[in-house]
Amino acid sequence: MAQNNTHRAFGRAITPVGTTGRALRNTGGAAVLGTVVIGSALLAGPAQAAPAVSPAAPTISAQTAAPATPAPAHAGSAFGTEKLRWGSQGASVEQLQTALNEHGTSLDVDGKFGKLTHGAVKDFQRSHDLQVDGVVGPETKGALNGGGATASGGGTSAPAPASSSSSSGQAIVDAARSQIGASYSWGTSKPGVSFDCSGLSSFAYAQAGIDLPRTSSQQEAAGTTISKSEAQPGDLVVWPGHLGIYAGGDTVIDAGRTPGAVTERTIWGNPTFVTFR
Repeated sequence: MAQNNTHRAFGRAITPVGTTGRALRNTGGAAVLGTVVIGSALLAGPAQAAPAVSPAAPTISAQTAAPATPAPAHAGSAFGTEKLRWGSQGASVEQLQTALNEHGTSLDVDGKFGKLTHGAVKDFQRSHDLQVDGVVGPETKGALNGGGATASGGGTSAPAPASSSSSSGQAIVDAARSQIGASYSWGTSKPGVSFDCSGLSSFAYAQAGIDLPRTSSQQEAAGTTISKSEAQPGDLVVWPGHLGIYAGGDTVIDAGRTPGAVTERTIWGNPTFVTFR
């Protein structure tokens, strides 16, 4: 019985070539005949074909490489674009102090435009036949930079950024108004308690980030005198021995000896106007 089954199995294994081809493919490309394996390579299917060679990756030429990042454009002229004066602070003042030291002064490079820097600027202006006002504008910057043109020239130069003087001026006025009602006391600057005239202006300007010298005569000398038509809120209104903060229109906020307090009132007489813009 077992021999007959083996004989029948052997008889079925010798099938025509076409049929055997299908059987071989269905069994992974090899047919078993008893214990003999008929060479699988003879009827190997596509799965055993040699893999195609992958194309080589394209070579990137130097012309297709990404261009180098260009260097940033020049950020601006030395000392920034805005005028520098007593009370200015920051990197532009440090550059100014360094430049002044290169012209023979010996300032601390601390970024604070105070009394010593103010005096050094005036000395420099005086020695270079410039307007002696202690304000570092285009002409003074040009002289410090070696005489290069700064204020005028071709129409290709970029315009200076808009000034923030109006917002600073309003901050000064708001700070002064916050002290209305405080009493007058000579030589004091005590918020909510008492002020003298220059103590009030020093306090109000400090709230806008501007340091003023302490006395009224020093403050007048440190700023730039302007006409009333040029005055903006936050500028100083100056009388002999007294000053206040211009609030716009025809009003001033000041710590006056006569009312004995900080008040906002109508401007009187013929004062001068001083700006730190």
